[in-house]
Amino acid sequence: MQTPYGHLSYCSNIHPGEDWDAHFSVLQRSIPEIKAAVFPNEKMGIGLRLANQASIDLSEKSNFDTFKNWLEANDCYVFTMNGFPYGGFHNVVVKDQVHAPDWTTTERTNYTIRSFSLLAQLLPTHLTEGGISTSPLSYRFWWKTADSLEEATKIATRNMILVVESLIEIKATKGKILHLDIEPEPDGILENSDEYIAWYNNYLLPMGIEQLVSKGFSSEQAAEAIKTHIQLCYDVCHFAVGFEAPQVVIDKLESEGLKVGKIQISSALKIDFSSDAEEKLRVIAQYNEPTYLHQVVAQRKDGSFQKFPDLTEAIEGFDENIHSWKVHFHVPLFLENYGVLSSTQSDIVDTINVHKNKPFTNHLEIETYTWGVLPTEFQAPLNESIIREINWVKGLL
Repeated sequence: MQTPYGHLSYCSNIHPGEDWDAHFSVLQRSIPEIKAAVFPNEKMGIGLRLANQASIDLSEKSNFDTFKNWLEANDCYVFTMNGFPYGGFHNVVVKDQVHAPDWTTTERTNYTIRSFSLLAQLLPTHLTEGGISTSPLSYRFWWKTADSLEEATKIATRNMILVVESLIEIKATKGKILHLDIEPEPDGILENSDEYIAWYNNYLLPMGIEQLVSKGFSSEQAAEAIKTHIQLCYDVCHFAVGFEAPQVVIDKLESEGLKVGKIQISSALKIDFSSDAEEKLRVIAQYNEPTYLHQVVAQRKDGSFQKFPDLTEAIEGFDENIHSWKVHFHVPLFLENYGVLSSTQSDIVDTINVHKNKPFTNHLEIETYTWGVLPTEFQAPLNESIIREINWVKGLL
């Protein structure tokens, strides 16, 4: 849906299907019902999640033509994609493997270039901009020494520069401006805005400029191309867990001349332990499920921060000097409280208000994917839940 503040959709990573036939069958069942409820008289944008196998399948002409015709027949379009999860994302243990294969590999590079080729063809004629969100290089704890982490960062950056070269070619030949949207998250190599900006200035720009200058670009042209084709994915949940305020992040990016490719509208769990700590620990234990990583950032009573790689370690490491937690758990947007627990819903409101005051991206994508692992009292039929999410965000806009 085109809104005054950009294109709005939800991410199809909530739907299962690692091959195209399985994923497309779910889209065919779900999208018409959702569209009829939230965008009955308007074109509906889709934030498409393609696993690697699905991207290979959709590259076959018969599959692609069928999907393109289905989009037109159902008054839908694709403007953004989620290229973070490469493989299984449902009914398997994902945890840190959501980063695998990471940006140090040719598999991740080829998958992303293939996905951009599909997006360039899927974008409607009247749209010239599209983006794909991706992992923040790799999972930090896979690299055991400072030297190995440094080398992984350099290899990942070189591979992203290969994607930039591909996107420069797409812009020149098809007139489509596509960007790779890096999504910082806790325990990624890039966890927050400061690390993203430091990586951009200390690795991406110097390495990318050197590579593009060798291909005939001037330094200025190379820098502009990199800033066009490598942008930030502002995942509200992730920045909230890191205790980063939206206006502060956007101001820092603007001062560096760095762009935001999309806002992923998402919410985290928040727990204030100043009262009923024992009861809240009992309740949060219900969210300690085995599928996804649920990194925790704790604020201690002295104002310092402590990080835990998952809920298990956070629960085991709790002590009386911890004031609050923020938990990486993409809970539904429209609920502010989950019994004695609360959410970072206010960060969504703040982010949207910053954006409405001075728009900083054209793409808005709702990303709640944990419906199936929520405690049963917060589960509801999936399409009904997605409809409620979209309507809540439409109300903010």
